[in-house]
Amino acid sequence: MSQNSPHHLILGAGPVGRATAALLADRGDDVVLASRSGTGPEIPGVRRLALDAADAPALTRAATGAAVIYNCMNPGNYTRWEIEWPPLQTAMLAAAESTGAVLATVSNLYMYGPQHEGSVLTPGSPEDGADHKGVLRGSMDREALAAHRSGRVRTVIVRASDYVGAGVGVNGMGTRLVPGALAGKRAVFFGDPDLPHSWSDVADVAATVVAAAEDSAAHGRVWFAATNPPRTQRELLAEVLAAAGKPMVKTSRFPAQALRVIGAVVPFLRELQGVQYQFTGPWVIDSAATERELGIAPTPWAEVLHRIATGNGAHAARGAAQPG
Repeated sequence: MSQNSPHHLILGAGPVGRATAALLADRGDDVVLASRSGTGPEIPGVRRLALDAADAPALTRAATGAAVIYNCMNPGNYTRWEIEWPPLQTAMLAAAESTGAVLATVSNLYMYGPQHEGSVLTPGSPEDGADHKGVLRGSMDREALAAHRSGRVRTVIVRASDYVGAGVGVNGMGTRLVPGALAGKRAVFFGDPDLPHSWSDVADVAATVVAAAEDSAAHGRVWFAATNPPRTQRELLAEVLAAAGKPMVKTSRFPAQALRVIGAVVPFLRELQGVQYQFTGPWVIDSAATERELGIAPTPWAEVLHRIATGNGAHAARGAAQPG
């Protein structure tokens, strides 16, 4: 890293935050990866920082000198989003305004409502999702874009579909079944496993948000992360297993009625119901504008499958298969 290397502050040390940090560090930039604990797996060339990103003065100090603040956070408790997100948003906008850093946010697709057969989502599709999580994230994105238009900050939004790739693990709808399936266990799908669905590799999300942050012409807009053509849940799992040299496992579907009953007492499953339409209907995005205007294409699908197979439990599965 040279003294003239750009400095970047990444907020959130989940799969996308780590992928973004690794991408920037690999090219020699100065990278700080901040999270509440400041701990996690070592990433060569990346410094860890313990930071409460809702503390505006602390965040501003950490962002001083940064070219970009990357918002890769995703509070895990859906029931607390209305409590946790607003102070984070306020602090990030204040830090970006004070330091002049670009605020590049990785968002999601919850603000879009149910789709019909043959429909394709684009960044300009109607934001008609009624679930509280989508209403909140949509309003946050619009607030940031309004601040950009007013000249208060420079900002850009990148939205991605369900994450796949290395390190997503059981928290991803496309990867949660992988460790068990690699060990030969039955896969239980949520929703309809035979509907087309878009899956965004976290490395491609990182590449998109970095490209968008560094292109001033991209600022003030919503972009979709570079994403491969859709696969059904069943196709995705079968292809991951094939990439790992494993046969397809037995499958079943989680009963919708059971999801409603259990959701009455399990908050996460109750929150899952609010966006379940993404898995009970088609969910396909079009990221052509990202490839055309930002020059970022999705990783070849075979490589994505390899990342999923080797980065989400393959070693544990091999160990489990060995005789004791």
